Amino acid sequence: MHNTLMLYLLTFSNYFLSLMITPYETRVLGAECYGLLGTATAVMVYFQLFVDFGFLLSATQEVALHRNNTTYLCKIFSTVTGCKLILAGISAVLLVLMCRLVPAWNGRLTFYLIYFSAIAANSMIPDYLYRGLERMSAITLRTVCIKVFFTAGIVLFVKNPTDVWKVPLITAIGNLIAMIVSYWDLQKRFNIHFCSISLTEVLSTMKQSSVFFYSRIATTAYSALNTIILDMICATGAATAMYTSADKLISTGKSALAPISDSLYPYMAANKDFHLVKKTLLVIEPAIILFCGICFVWAEPLCGMLFGKEFIPAGQVLRAMLPVGIVILPSYLCGFPMMSAMGISEYANYSTIFGAACQMIQLLLLFLSGQISMITLGLSVSVTESLILLYRLFVIYRNRRLLYQGGIK
Repeated sequence: MHNTLMLYLLTFSNYFLSLMITPYETRVLGAECYGLLGTATAVMVYFQLFVDFGFLLSATQEVALHRNNTTYLCKIFSTVTGCKLILAGISAVLLVLMCRLVPAWNGRLTFYLIYFSAIAANSMIPDYLYRGLERMSAITLRTVCIKVFFTAGIVLFVKNPTDVWKVPLITAIGNLIAMIVSYWDLQKRFNIHFCSISLTEVLSTMKQSSVFFYSRIATTAYSALNTIILDMICATGAATAMYTSADKLISTGKSALAPISDSLYPYMAANKDFHLVKKTLLVIEPAIILFCGICFVWAEPLCGMLFGKEFIPAGQVLRAMLPVGIVILPSYLCGFPMMSAMGISEYANYSTIFGAACQMIQLLLLFLSGQISMITLGLSVSVTESLILLYRLFVIYRNRRLLYQGGIK
């Protein structure tokens, strides 16, 4: 329970701090510059996923299985870090090329590279080791304190729209210090350090994690793609800013629920306690539905209060995206926690690929019909997340005999 709480705090703190600083950023930067920041955030989602490459799942599992073998843990630490360094190098090259080739991004190279350094440093924090060892307390408290300190730095140093570049720079410095502290802590408390590895070992580790990478990028990429499309087709950054601010609220809600699924994943795999999933939904889901209903009614005033009067139109986007808040917890729980325990975890990956395909089809239809807007893109995300849930429920129903074998009557 304590480890779950720490995992929740570490995961949610990133989104919570981002949400807390957003009202200041929207008011100081204005819609245009905040739209630029939102686009950069969306672009970096892809690079974050690429550098992480699914290690949060694959490496955590390996650490959990070999937690008493320090030599093996050093090997995991070294190979995963080696993989991430290679992937970060490839990402930097791709980012430079994209900024040269995409007309809308001309002149943004320096800004994007600063932002990329922030996500690269964050990716290098080896929280998979702490998760696998179930020793989240120390790293969580230190990392959160460091990020709180540097989030406050944004308020101190970002004073007008021309300071927009300072936001990723301050974030990068905070993430870098958090990374260094985590490496020091691993050495001091667990004697986990870098060791010699071969390129073959690095590539083998990358190959083992690839299936988790495909799942992660399929389930996350489409929401970021919407922001990028808006940035490319809109004459100004205002529409992107509206979409980004509404998406910030939905993403924070999703991040608040993701640790519930993440913490149940290893427990369900070991114990196959399907009743726990049912109990979790019965307790939490009614509160989620009530909260989303309130947000639906008061969407415009809520966005105006949080982000400033200029962002009141973002309430329309928020309404379009609120169904995501209702379906996301059952979708999470029916994914890896349920399907891994049933022995059909591959369908959790297939469902995200199915969802990504549905999103691409929607985007194509919207483009061909000339109906792309911040609201229709928000609706498309809701449709996609709902279809993913329906896919997972259908698969579980088709394989319901496995539930009875696991103890459900």
